[in-house]
Amino acid sequence: MRLFKYMAVGFMFGFGMWKLEAISFFRIIEMFHFESFHMYGIITTGVILGLAITQLFKRGKVKTVEGIVHQFNDKDKTWWRYILGGIIFGMGWALTGVCSGMMFVLMGSGYTVFAVFIASAMLGTFAYGYFRKVLPH
Repeated sequence: MRLFKYMAVGFMFGFGMWKLEAISFFRIIEMFHFESFHMYGIITTGVILGLAITQLFKRGKVKTVEGIVHQFNDKDKTWWRYILGGIIFGMGWALTGVCSGMMFVLMGSGYTVFAVFIASAMLGTFAYGYFRKVLPH
């Protein structure tokens, strides 16, 4: 029962993304071909909302579920790794036609082929965790 609120928020997020057509392969291809503003509008709204919520957390106006003021660490000054990570993420998004968060929405919508994508993403995550100590950071 403690996890119910998280499941409810996840369901609402997934349903919203489904209704916004953010899981549509054709919308994603339109975005990468610069043929439609639809996906860029969704992403821009998400970035602005994320920035606003982060600022509220930083100023102590919003606390965590436990009632603690969250502390943010400064980003690493080696910016190239963020660019490289973004390129890898974007390439995977373009090749699969789906954002990593939307894989679960698509799986829940009945597209069972996304079990392969989810398994691949999990394998990549575990591989990174295993090799993290020997990778350049």
